[in-house]
Amino acid sequence: MSPISSDSSTLTVRGHARGLVARLLGVPARTTAYQVERRVPVPMRDGVELLADHYAPDTATPAGTLLVRGPYGRAFPFSNLYAKTYAARGYHVILQSVRGTFGSGGEFEPPVNEAADGADTAAWLREQPWYTGSFGTVGLSYLGQTQWALLEDPPADMAAAVVVVGVHNFAASSWGTGAFAANDFLGWSNMISHQEEPNRVRLLLSHLRAGRKVARAIGRPPLAASGRTLLAGGAPWWEKWIEHPDIDDPFWDRYKFYGGLDRATVPVLLVGGWQDLFLEQTIEQYHRLHDRGVEVALTLGPWTHTHMTGRAAGQVLRESLDWLGRHLGDAAGAERAPVRYFVTGGGGWREAAQWPPVPTRDRVLHLGFAGLTDEAPESTSGARSFTFDPRRPTPTVGGRLLAPGAGRRRDDKLATRPDVLSFTSAPLGADLHVYGAPVIELEHESDNPHVDLFVRVSEVDRKGRSRNISDGYRRLVRTADDPVVRIELDEIAHRFAAGTRVRVLVAGGSFPRYAPNLGTGEDAAHGARTAPATHTVYLRGASRLLLPAGPA
Repeated sequence: MSPISSDSSTLTVRGHARGLVARLLGVPARTTAYQVERRVPVPMRDGVELLADHYAPDTATPAGTLLVRGPYGRAFPFSNLYAKTYAARGYHVILQSVRGTFGSGGEFEPPVNEAADGADTAAWLREQPWYTGSFGTVGLSYLGQTQWALLEDPPADMAAAVVVVGVHNFAASSWGTGAFAANDFLGWSNMISHQEEPNRVRLLLSHLRAGRKVARAIGRPPLAASGRTLLAGGAPWWEKWIEHPDIDDPFWDRYKFYGGLDRATVPVLLVGGWQDLFLEQTIEQYHRLHDRGVEVALTLGPWTHTHMTGRAAGQVLRESLDWLGRHLGDAAGAERAPVRYFVTGGGGWREAAQWPPVPTRDRVLHLGFAGLTDEAPESTSGARSFTFDPRRPTPTVGGRLLAPGAGRRRDDKLATRPDVLSFTSAPLGADLHVYGAPVIELEHESDNPHVDLFVRVSEVDRKGRSRNISDGYRRLVRTADDPVVRIELDEIAHRFAAGTRVRVLVAGGSFPRYAPNLGTGEDAAHGARTAPATHTVYLRGASRLLLPAGPA
């Protein structure tokens, strides 16, 4: 066992600063000092040892035990977010590096070993003399995925979970639209390949240059080869992912964790963001648990994925401490509404018994030469066209990305491109509140059957500035038998204020968020030939936007 290093000796020096941080974050003051035992080996069933740091509170009455498992190391920011913060409030915390990362044995193959390794770690917990008899889990992103993996076979002594922007179906997050979410998952693979670089300056430079390098690789088919060149021997899972575009392929079975959603009764707090790349999975998790009567709470804020370690950290920490306080040990914790959600567009925070919070009726806006109108166009022959060229793909502007440019962004220039159709309503006469998923129906055809459709709802303010609100994406093989395409967009809670205008954008791609459709029918992994596609959208009543509108 490694020698114990103590953070308690710094309490006098740093006490005032930590007290100030606690006040700024709005969390209860620390209640105890704690000690840290570094590099604790935890044995797995196959003989591999995973390393963990044990944060032990200096108290005879600990609040409970927390298990945190992730691939990003055991130092800042995860030590601060999930170990020091909780240990200073009475929790024993095991912060573990998953297989093949930061000194843990074995090979990292995300996320296929997490169910077995999580179960083995839970079994090891029960053997420790300091174990409190039950445990909870907490963590964001991949640290949420390890929680769903552990819940495949729900441990009897698992008392609570806090899953922040976590994924349970990796196949759906990467290939769910039919197009590979290349920027997110090639970018993530590239980051993982470099994260243990010992030279901190070189690591910083790698992060700063990563976005451009990833975009260049995605724009140079074949994607398997260009990705492999970028990764330079790292991330051996990369080609396997892009060679299996069918999310129902048995290859993906090891990447799906539905046991917790279908069988577990552990109380779960879910936290998501309206511009988080895993938003749809967070909402699916809520519905599957809620429909079975499991105790589940949902918080949806005005956040991107990366906001969870910054802008959202204070609120997430407060809600997590409350949830764990209620379900671990004897702490009462604060009561909360089952659903908390933020209405963007000036609506602010609301509470509800469930999501969606209110009954809605579709507000229908028709696409026409006059823009978006309440009445269907009178003409039966109108149409507009654009051409998508995979060699010069339509750029990504904002949206649910794992990238610095994520979130709500000005998209005025996107609306003026020749490869984008734009339809804008007249100024709204009254506030329009939307709760749920907008839907766009397009009477559509193309001269090339192999196409993608990117659709967006934006809001244009009184000064003419346009910002994205909700996106949708589909890869299609078009036939004349089904002229109307129906695309469900990202769920929202948004107030379109009186005087603003609603805008719909239609394009044939979003690069580098998705690997461009080559237009030849070749697979994304190894295809290299490209062909453009001319899209036609008919404006004779069937092309329309449906907004699930409700009361303020």
